[in-house]
Amino acid sequence: MKISKKTIFAFFCAALAALPATVKAVCPVCIVAVGAGLGLSRWLGIDDTITGLWLGGLTIAVTVWTKNWLNKKNVRLPLLSLWLALVYYGSALTPLYVKNLLGHPLNALWSVDKLIMGMAIGTILFYVAELFYEFLKKRNDGRAHFPFEKIVLPMAALLVASAIFYFLTK
Repeated sequence: MKISKKTIFAFFCAALAALPATVKAVCPVCIVAVGAGLGLSRWLGIDDTITGLWLGGLTIAVTVWTKNWLNKKNVRLPLLSLWLALVYYGSALTPLYVKNLLGHPLNALWSVDKLIMGMAIGTILFYVAELFYEFLKKRNDGRAHFPFEKIVLPMAALLVASAIFYFLTK
């Protein structure tokens, strides 16, 4: 069964809108690290599923970071998370679609475009890793267990998923 790109994108946006609004800020170092991973994976010719993982992680990181930055500036808009997600995911997907990098029948895994699948999984993993960090920190009297734990957890999640997809798509 083939699922259209529009259906996947709509699901993506709805899932992001349903996320809790109390997410803590994603640090700029995380965003730079994910962006570097994304650029490196494309440069090395790594499978699009893995590239999508990093692109999804980067996009959710920038979305959450921007939302928290706007909140600090007292910018309060209805459905702010949804609008930011639409802008950032649209900014990521539109050039890929225009350049025909999405929807090619030979670039699919389980009948889903590899980049879109990777983005969806990368988004979820990065977000869950951030929630897990907040959970661990709360249980440790509001302190991280080790330096840069906030960076290590999301990066580790994306690295493990990258390894798994490397062997699945090899």
